[in-house]
Amino acid sequence: MDSFLLLRFIHFIGLTLIGAGLIGVFICDMRSRQTKELPLFGQLVSMIALFYDGLVVPGAILLIISGTWMIVEFHDGWEFLQTPWLAGMVFLFIFEFVEGNTITRIYFLRLRKLTKEAVALGQWTSGLRKARGEQLASFTHFLDIPILTVIISLGALRPTDWTTFFIGIAIGLTVATLLNIIVPKLYPWSEAENQ
Repeated sequence: MDSFLLLRFIHFIGLTLIGAGLIGVFICDMRSRQTKELPLFGQLVSMIALFYDGLVVPGAILLIISGTWMIVEFHDGWEFLQTPWLAGMVFLFIFEFVEGNTITRIYFLRLRKLTKEAVALGQWTSGLRKARGEQLASFTHFLDIPILTVIISLGALRPTDWTTFFIGIAIGLTVATLLNIIVPKLYPWSEAENQ
């Protein structure tokens, strides 16, 4: 089999895994915002961790391996920086990888720990209520799918200048900002305080 086709196939598997995982995380997060029941909230937080660790991380690993290999072998290594669509994809992937393994991962690990403590006590704790309402983690979480969409668009459209990249970033940031403003108003975290 042609090595390029094999690498592209592995790349598409990675993309499918990471996309499915991020959509699963988004759905579980949205459902967790709607519930006032602590045990259900705990299950949803566990499912978020499952989607991250079971799909997003393996997908990211496959994308890193296959993408790096294709860049080295078929795009002359560092020369990829002269190709806007490819450089944009790499930059956004690195950004998402770093953000996802710092802000988002640390937040969800802490949220899972706080949820386990609250479930053991049988009531919402002040620490859990406070963690549920953190804006930075919420924003970076809402940014995941729009940025992935920009990455996919760059790979599909392959623009020869940076205009599409910057327009995509602006749209992604706008969508994440709107979600970060609208969703907490639809499902206020403070509702848990009376439970």
